Amino acid sequence: MKALLLVDIQNGFCPGGNLPVPDGDKVVPVANSLIDSGKYDLIVASQDWHPPGHGSFASSHPGKQPFEMGQLSGKPQMMWPDHCVQYTRDAELHPKLHSAQIDLIQQKGENKNVDSYSAFRDNDQHALTGLAEFLEDQGVTELDVCGLATDYCVKFSALDALDMIPGIKVRFIEDASRGISPEGVAAAIDEMRGHGIDIVKSADILAE
Repeated sequence: MKALLLVDIQNGFCPGGNLPVPDGDKVVPVANSLIDSGKYDLIVASQDWHPPGHGSFASSHPGKQPFEMGQLSGKPQMMWPDHCVQYTRDAELHPKLHSAQIDLIQQKGENKNVDSYSAFRDNDQHALTGLAEFLEDQGVTELDVCGLATDYCVKFSALDALDMIPGIKVRFIEDASRGISPEGVAAAIDEMRGHGIDIVKSADILAE
């Protein structure tokens, strides 16, 4: 069974959001073409879903500014602007995303004391979301991953899928994803490729 994982295609990570990824909204039409393609047996999405005052927010640390390094629960932590707070427009999936065809929306980042980039587990790798077990139970053997942002949540989700789901084949869809920085994207792609994740374009998938 083949599945598509759409990572954090939310208002907060698109232009006008609280933590916009450059050209983040450009992934939406590409993602929609994949959703509508009929190439996937299952479509799942992750949703950053932070409580107010999350520990990864710079505003929770007096004197800290967004994009400075700080600490959370005694570990290094990038300080982010307040973003994707539960029940706000910022946390909603992008309005033009074909969300009605998504079979499961996996929320993450709900624990104030640890950040959660991956759709599968928190950054401490302790608390699991249950997504890996769900995909395994559904018989998923191939997983294509895309979304926002390549150098953070997409990369960690792809690597965790490979690590946590026995025998799965993972591909990263480059043109259906955007990252925070060009350097970060290049490093993320190298890391994913180094772990055996194939780097593909949406056209490759649509032509299969």
